[in-house]
Amino acid sequence: MPSLNAALVRGAVTSPFKRAGRPGAALPADRAVRPAAPIAAGPLASYRRICGFTGPDTLPLTYPHVLGFPLAMRLMTARRFPLPVVGLVHTWIEITRHRTLHPTDRPELTVYAESLAPHRRGTEVTMVTEARLAGELLWESRSGYLSRHTTHPGTAGTAPDPDPGPAGTGPTPAPTHTAPAPRNPTPVPELPAVAEWRLPGDLGRRYGAASGDRNPIHLYPLTARLFGFPRPIAHGMWTVARCLAETPEPDEVHVVRADFRAPVLLPATVTYAADATGFQLRSAGRIHLTGRILRAPDPAAARDGRS
Repeated sequence: MPSLNAALVRGAVTSPFKRAGRPGAALPADRAVRPAAPIAAGPLASYRRICGFTGPDTLPLTYPHVLGFPLAMRLMTARRFPLPVVGLVHTWIEITRHRTLHPTDRPELTVYAESLAPHRRGTEVTMVTEARLAGELLWESRSGYLSRHTTHPGTAGTAPDPDPGPAGTGPTPAPTHTAPAPRNPTPVPELPAVAEWRLPGDLGRRYGAASGDRNPIHLYPLTARLFGFPRPIAHGMWTVARCLAETPEPDEVHVVRADFRAPVLLPATVTYAADATGFQLRSAGRIHLTGRILRAPDPAAARDGRS
């Protein structure tokens, strides 16, 4: 698997030479591929434990994103990629499971940049990750990453403004998960509370060890303060995975769309809320994450390989 640490270093080196919002910027057609390979049992077991997944016979819905993230970082830190990865904000993710993947499968992963679009606060790129078995597409995700820069009045955009976080978000060496929150946000209806979770201060280090994402903003108070946060923040993808693990019959989820709305400072006590249509993570009147789910119309067919 490509080295994520090497990509973090490369991103820090190449970002100062890139200017977001440059007229005529275009995405390279490059694709990063991980050939079919076994899924390492040790890291997967660690990931299951830290996220709360209990089904041993299926791959957690979010795990192919973890496997493909080093490939995405390789592309986003390449010289020809038009946006600096430093300061890039992961604002949303949508995952579609066409068929259930299993820990014994050997998926081939492909990652590429799909589109570059103006946003009222900068420029947003959509990155795609695909997982295939014997050429058949079984799983795919799309993620929005926002590069904030000065824009001209009237710039269009479909995503709301990102919340810079409690102390402002400084440059970070890899995409962060802060919040799409409009200046005048439409109130989000609160879903019924289901559980209260106490998140320890070392959650970022533990998830980073399981996922390979050791972005400094997640690790220690000192390293988080270097990038504008008073304390380390939870990985956004951990919040998505943890909510999905708590969802009844998570293996029957066909599509999930999650929007990162505000960082979770660690340690923290958060409320997991959910109904049949989706989930939220919130604390002290602030919504950190919203998610919408769509279940497979024929779960048995998806599990046994018929789409």
